[in-house]
Amino acid sequence: MRRGGRAVGGHEIEITWNGRPARAWLPDLLADLSLDLTSDDVRQTERAAAAVVRVSDRLPATWEPLGRLLLRAEGVASSSVEGLRSPLAEVVAAEVDDKAVPSSAAWVADNLEATAEAVASAPQGPLTHDHLHRWHRRLMVHSHLPEEARGRFRSAPGWIGGSSPTHAVFVPPPPEHVGPLMDDLVGFANRTDVDAVTQAAVLHAQFETVHPYGDGNGRIGRVLVAWTIVRRTGATLPPPVSVLIARDPGGYLSGLYQFRVGQLGRWVRWFADVVERSSRSTLTLVDDIGALVETWTGQLADLRADAAARALVALLPEHPVVSAASVAARLGVSNPTARSAVATLAARGILRELDFKGAGRGRPPAWFAADQLLDLVSRWAG
Repeated sequence: MRRGGRAVGGHEIEITWNGRPARAWLPDLLADLSLDLTSDDVRQTERAAAAVVRVSDRLPATWEPLGRLLLRAEGVASSSVEGLRSPLAEVVAAEVDDKAVPSSAAWVADNLEATAEAVASAPQGPLTHDHLHRWHRRLMVHSHLPEEARGRFRSAPGWIGGSSPTHAVFVPPPPEHVGPLMDDLVGFANRTDVDAVTQAAVLHAQFETVHPYGDGNGRIGRVLVAWTIVRRTGATLPPPVSVLIARDPGGYLSGLYQFRVGQLGRWVRWFADVVERSSRSTLTLVDDIGALVETWTGQLADLRADAAARALVALLPEHPVVSAASVAARLGVSNPTARSAVATLAARGILRELDFKGAGRGRPPAWFAADQLLDLVSRWAG
């Protein structure tokens, strides 16, 4: 919006930290935001939205396993933006047994679960504070954030970079402003007179500016992108925008700054480009996974059509890390049959036994990974 002929997105206010003066950023309300975009901006958002829809149109009829894999890549990349990294094999295993792997993998797996919950809830109704709080609680299951701060807006000052608000890179609004700003954000999220990509871009940038939680704001902000795009476009899956954000952190941080100082068009163009390119790359990954599964199926041509090993191959895109127990549960077969299926795929080079030390007591289960599939996704998301 413009005030006095100057483009602004908020203003600094004085705060006090431990008796010392500091300055925080108070953003303008989204209800007052002018969405005047150039024709080039609009065309870019239209191309991005069309790319999102093309992904849904190209997904195979049996897309659900691929969907889980793509959401997993988004969760892993979103966590890496925040400096949380863990091998993809450990993250997948943590989804089944969070005691089987190091705690860092469980933290990253929580990102997937929060994203999956948001995507599932997107068609069901408008956004509420309760949605955000549920996603945050799920994200924080394995975090060090105190229980009383999970699923609740922060009640204390926050800052990014530095040891205190007096030396921080960015200081979001004081806690007394968070509730009204989030009311305004939720209201904007439920509008239908704004195109989906612009809406997602604005919501994410404003969420990061408000920084409403004590931890996990970047990841919840990207979960909000997924919710918005699925809800507004009707897409089957959201584009994994975190994959490209992780590759260009400088562009991302610069875009957030541009939004805060009122340069909306620049931020929207950068964001729309990320949405379009991540959608295109998703189609490439889907094709590559399909070709890999077809190759695996050919390696099992000598087995009976009803062999458990054949059924296990079809399961791998959704669960590329398995144990005999998880295979038995997923396929509804006995433990001996499951062990035999895993052994067959291991003997033919489709699965490889992993060496997980585990975080729990007792003898850990044997885990096996579809290395070719994990490498494919890791290269794509890296």
